[in-house]
Amino acid sequence: MAGKLAAFHAFRSTMNEKLLRKGNLQLKRFFNLDSQVYSDGALSSRTKELLGLVASAVLRCDDCITYHLIRCAEAGVTDEEFFETFNVILIVGGSITIPHLRRAVETLEEIRTQEEHTSNQNQRSGEKTGKQGKKAGRKARVQAWEKRRKEK
Repeated sequence: MAGKLAAFHAFRSTMNEKLLRKGNLQLKRFFNLDSQVYSDGALSSRTKELLGLVASAVLRCDDCITYHLIRCAEAGVTDEEFFETFNVILIVGGSITIPHLRRAVETLEEIRTQEEHTSNQNQRSGEKTGKQGKKAGRKARVQAWEKRRKEK
């Protein structure tokens, strides 16, 4: 499974770019609305991503499930929270969602493996300390956020 997330990101980014470049105003407006709806409001972005995960699974959209799994993990959703959410998916969507839940668990395992790998790399490299390290971390988070927004 080691390359599925990378392939997902690459394909999604490339195709979204093509859609937006060649698409019409309505398509661009939809992409913009889709990005805005997951922003913090009365509901937190984290909660909205979990809702998006449930809706995506009930609608049986594997690409959407992968996207929301990634966003939920970035928002700090724990495995326990994911599996409670999977329970909701199963109750709302019925047994037809089980194959999608299997793939969701497989994707979640890859996400956690990547997180662990990144954490181990950071520990080995002896991350920068002080203001430089904070600035570099902030810059990396901003770049990751900008990349996710472009993918939308």
